[in-house]
Amino acid sequence: MRSLIDQSFDFKNYEIIVVDDGSNDSTELVLKAFVNDIVLIKNNKKIGLSKSLNKAIKASKGKYFLRVDSDDYVNRDYIKFLYETITRNPEYNAVCCDYYLVDNKENILKKCNSEKFPIGCGIIFKKKDLVKAGMYSSKIKIYEEVDLMKRLKTNIKFSMLRLPIPLYRYRMHSTNMTKNK
Repeated sequence: MRSLIDQSFDFKNYEIIVVDDGSNDSTELVLKAFVNDIVLIKNNKKIGLSKSLNKAIKASKGKYFLRVDSDDYVNRDYIKFLYETITRNPEYNAVCCDYYLVDNKENILKKCNSEKFPIGCGIIFKKKDLVKAGMYSSKIKIYEEVDLMKRLKTNIKFSMLRLPIPLYRYRMHSTNMTKNK
């Protein structure tokens, strides 16, 4: 949350939408500290990542949608660089940035090329394209971004520009969903 609030991009020009998907940890207590800075959507029961993302897309007021997962964090220029890149390159539907793999102590493990090693975050989309493609499939429980990208390429003439700057910090730990068989 702190990395999203402390952006070089003017805070009045973006919104932070948090979807609490039935958490049973200290999420609610943590979010109280940010109550004036966020839009909170609290699911009554756990509905999963894809449906929660779709709620955030529908609730968003902006022209663009940019996702950050709860266990990750971002560079101070994350929003500014992605926004500037997509607005200056309107022929693209989305812009992705490179990322660092980090451990639980925020040590950098590796710099990753987002085209060679794609992840679901670190991509600014035109919201209208997400809606036109049907957003995230509620049937997909893992690697939801792979399905979304296939549908974007099928439903619209989709092209994504890579910004080769590691603005996203993807935290690797034993409880990542992609590690859970």
